[in-house]
Amino acid sequence: MSQHIKGNIRGLAPSELRKIERLFVRRFEKEEIVPLEIAREIHRVASDLNRRIGMLVSREGRIEEVFVGQREILYLPDLGRYRFGRGRLRRLRLIFSDLSTSTDQPTIPADIYTDLQKLRLDTVVSVKVAGNKTRIAYAYIVPPGLEAAPMTHTEVVDDLGRHALDYDGFMTELENELALAREALPSTGKPQAILLGVYDRRGTESEASMEELEELARTAGVEVLDKIVQKRTVDPKTLLGKGKLEQVVLRSLALGAEMILFDTELKPGQWRIITNQTELKVLDRSMLILDIFAQRARSSEGRLQVELAQLKYNLPRLVEKDTGLSRLSGGIGGRGPGETKLEIGRRRIRDRITELEKRIDKLSEQRSLRRQRRKDNGIPLISILGYTNVGKSTLFNALTQSDVLVENKLFATLEPAQRRIHLQIPGGEGTTQLLPVVLSDTVGFIRALPEELKSAFRATLEELYDAQLLIHVLDASDPDVLNKKAAVEGILEEMEIEDAPTLVVLNKVDRAKPEVLAELIQETSGVPVCAINRQGFDALRLQIAARLKAKRAESAKVNTSPSDLQSDEYP
Repeated sequence: MSQHIKGNIRGLAPSELRKIERLFVRRFEKEEIVPLEIAREIHRVASDLNRRIGMLVSREGRIEEVFVGQREILYLPDLGRYRFGRGRLRRLRLIFSDLSTSTDQPTIPADIYTDLQKLRLDTVVSVKVAGNKTRIAYAYIVPPGLEAAPMTHTEVVDDLGRHALDYDGFMTELENELALAREALPSTGKPQAILLGVYDRRGTESEASMEELEELARTAGVEVLDKIVQKRTVDPKTLLGKGKLEQVVLRSLALGAEMILFDTELKPGQWRIITNQTELKVLDRSMLILDIFAQRARSSEGRLQVELAQLKYNLPRLVEKDTGLSRLSGGIGGRGPGETKLEIGRRRIRDRITELEKRIDKLSEQRSLRRQRRKDNGIPLISILGYTNVGKSTLFNALTQSDVLVENKLFATLEPAQRRIHLQIPGGEGTTQLLPVVLSDTVGFIRALPEELKSAFRATLEELYDAQLLIHVLDASDPDVLNKKAAVEGILEEMEIEDAPTLVVLNKVDRAKPEVLAELIQETSGVPVCAINRQGFDALRLQIAARLKAKRAESAKVNTSPSDLQSDEYP
């Protein structure tokens, strides 16, 4: 029967094992938290062995597990086969011996409190016998509060022999309270998450970055329950340190969160360590962005690009018997065409990546042919770019009289849109001239864009190389506008197109403070507009025409004879 005993049993004599085995045949009444005779027996056996003894008892009073630890430490066995009951408790209580000598009062170690919360145990019960007196301390989870950390309540019974508690009734009432408290928490029915940001102590952008992560979560359809920020020296293994990670996990469990979203890109080793310490879904910033792209990809090319990016990102995170990726098999972080391929062999994933790259290269060649035909027709290309959610699509629609999707969400535009239009340019004496151009609306840029996504979407962004003019749209009402401008310029520099002719457009001027707008105009030489009511569009059209004329004149000096310059069709 000793095969049923788990834990630290090495070195125990057969007679000592039999003492432990006899615990299996004891019986509880449903109304008893722990019978007096069993409490005394478990403490006596533990004292004789000088090892902590623990047992897991079901709500019905059946002893499910008996296990042995060291004198001061008790490791619980795997509880995967025990399901949660109504109210999301495990329907198991932990009873263990307290062999400490510092006090006559029973104590519950911090790691046992952690087990109580992480494993959602009914109660944990510490037993201590001193002379004829048997004392217990028992703790249980209390309904969570929105402001405090996950909480437990502990009660001490000075004499178990004189204690009366209807344990079954107590647990029924407690579960009802937990269920009611959970129902009372505001919920939209969406997946729920806690946001976690770990930043260097000298960093100053933590607040803006967390706000952006919250907006990304909203765009992905995630309800944010709490935000936790820690400034510290980054831990190379777990990013935020083991102790803080435990606190975050417990906070997530208390609030009913299904996932933890990190405001950074986790290295494969960090991600595996963190996922192995919790059953919650763990996503980083890059996974969240990839998921948004997966939700919004509509064309066959977009879906191919998303799948390629997902496979490249998850390949180094794919390890045998790792449960982290299996928790991403559906919903936020596991969406898109590639979700069923995340757990296939590395070789097959590499083969799939090669196949996707060839198909995207072919699509890129087709794009190149279309661009060449447009060049042959002499029609200039203007690409609208900028940080995500600055109003690029609204500006595009206003200039082209189109109906490209506009949403107050990040990455509302994923599939690039192009329209051939004739811009009306004010001429002399009240006349207007028509300027034929192709206007392109591109996907929004963002800080810390995953490298895999940059690579996979290179075909989408290739047209930026051929644009005669880039219109860089800024949100004039955004306090972080200059940092976002710098982020876009950094990506353009990485793409080696930072020297392309660029016109800065300050959008949403109706929301900007006049003094702030004046400073932005002076610092960026931007054209102030409001894309919604078309304020400032005459000046914008004039600026576009002037930039295109200058570009055409520059090209003509290099590539054409002087006679060609005289045939310039632009004002």
